[in-house]
Amino acid sequence: MRARGVTSEELAEIRPSIGSVGDAYDDALMETINGLYKAEAIRTTVFHDGPYKTLADVEYATAGRVDWYNNRRLHGTLGNVPPVESEHAHYAALNREPQPA
Repeated sequence: MRARGVTSEELAEIRPSIGSVGDAYDDALMETINGLYKAEAIRTTVFHDGPYKTLADVEYATAGRVDWYNNRRLHGTLGNVPPVESEHAHYAALNREPQPA
């Protein structure tokens, strides 16, 4: 299957997530995300041993951070449990079968 280009009409239909396109809110959000990524994954050796020598090293560290962020970090608003654990508990509660009396 061949990918097609995006037309200017399709681009015109894209709406910003917050604020208007290119405003301070979008810029601040991206700066925050990039800053956290650099501080937590790139400027430390938590997700990678030693200096980064190749793009694969950066990708490996990024994958490690994503895994930690989604599966092991303790989330304060979720009762200090990892997001994946909270999600499993949520769906288990939804799918609970009635117990006999």
